Amino acid sequence: MEVVVSDRFPVRDAKGNVVVMDAVALNTCGFINDAKEESVNAVLSAIEAKKSGYVRAVYVFGCLSQRYRKELMAEMPEVDGFFGVFDYDDMLKALGVSESVEGSVERHLTTPGHYAYLKISEGCNRRCAYCSIPYIRGRHISVPMEQLLEEAGLLAARGVKELIVVAQDTTYYGLDLYGKRKIAELLELLSKVNGIEWIRLHYSYPAQFPEDLLKVMAENPKICKYLDIPLQHSSGKVLESMKREINGIQTQNLIGRIRESVPGVVLRTTMIVGFPTEDNREFVKLLEFVRKNKFERLGAFTYSEEEGTYGAIHYRDSVRKSTKQKRFDALMELQAEISRSWNESRRGSEETVIIDSFSDGVFVARSQFESPEVDGEILIDESSLYKRFGRDVEPCDIIGTFAKVRITGSDEYDLTAEFI
Repeated sequence: MEVVVSDRFPVRDAKGNVVVMDAVALNTCGFINDAKEESVNAVLSAIEAKKSGYVRAVYVFGCLSQRYRKELMAEMPEVDGFFGVFDYDDMLKALGVSESVEGSVERHLTTPGHYAYLKISEGCNRRCAYCSIPYIRGRHISVPMEQLLEEAGLLAARGVKELIVVAQDTTYYGLDLYGKRKIAELLELLSKVNGIEWIRLHYSYPAQFPEDLLKVMAENPKICKYLDIPLQHSSGKVLESMKREINGIQTQNLIGRIRESVPGVVLRTTMIVGFPTEDNREFVKLLEFVRKNKFERLGAFTYSEEEGTYGAIHYRDSVRKSTKQKRFDALMELQAEISRSWNESRRGSEETVIIDSFSDGVFVARSQFESPEVDGEILIDESSLYKRFGRDVEPCDIIGTFAKVRITGSDEYDLTAEFI
């Protein structure tokens, strides 16, 4: 059986011919309204592909299927099977695969071969008022270090050079298994895996932040000076109602310690606008906070009420949709200015990048300051390769390798560069 994970149909081969797929497996998200809508649209697209004969079977798994299985089964009878976030073996059986995946660390990469995501835990013990993840994924369960190191070793042996460490809450890692936070120790051990050159940390919860992590980031050259730390807001009033376990003053102090302890660190964060207790005064505080701290990377969401959460039960979604959108636009306009200014400051600098891809005469690359898919890119014209290395080097030869470049231009998101 041939299986593809896709939401674009029909699927075509290298010659442009339509390929009829035996099965399509769609991984879905059930976190916020926009993600739910995107997931539902992807399923509907797969159903249409099945009706048109491009697909023989459609299977749906992940968070949306976990939380709304009964509703989806009633609304989408054309789907051949719905599976929750932990129903791996059941889905494999439906696909005709008999082997169990329990305890396996073998991976089929959907990323380019030189980087991979390493999930170090599942679930979350936090109870943020807006978040449904704990109700979908359950309580925090850390993956034992030995298993993670084995997985990292296998990935490195296959050519992976960059690990992107993820979880619902990476800084909580180890508390359940070892009685204390072990994220700093884990990163140190991962950095010793032969072949791994970059390690990037995402989804670091700010409350009870492990200070020993900063020392590792500052001193270990394989740990990217890049930290994804979703703050969600700066107002003490809003943070308290969000049940974030940290107030505005503590948040600002933490940012100060991170900047001081890890010189040159790039901070990526996310904010939620339009939470029920956010009035105009609290939103202005948020803008002032972002303006002061100049986060190199910032994304935002408008608040959406998720059934079953503390926020849905205890607060009325009182902020108008149009007001949420205006606040979102104002925040992102401010962030665009900050991002543009920071990118301009990098012009003329020399940076080490990893080459992700090549298309239409342009290389797409990233430095330690850019994470794939969520951040900007560094674009390098093909002519720069020949100017530096001559015609003996083919573009495909340097995909997945590191190179030194000089930044030559910028806009609010992307950079241009040349090989040096």
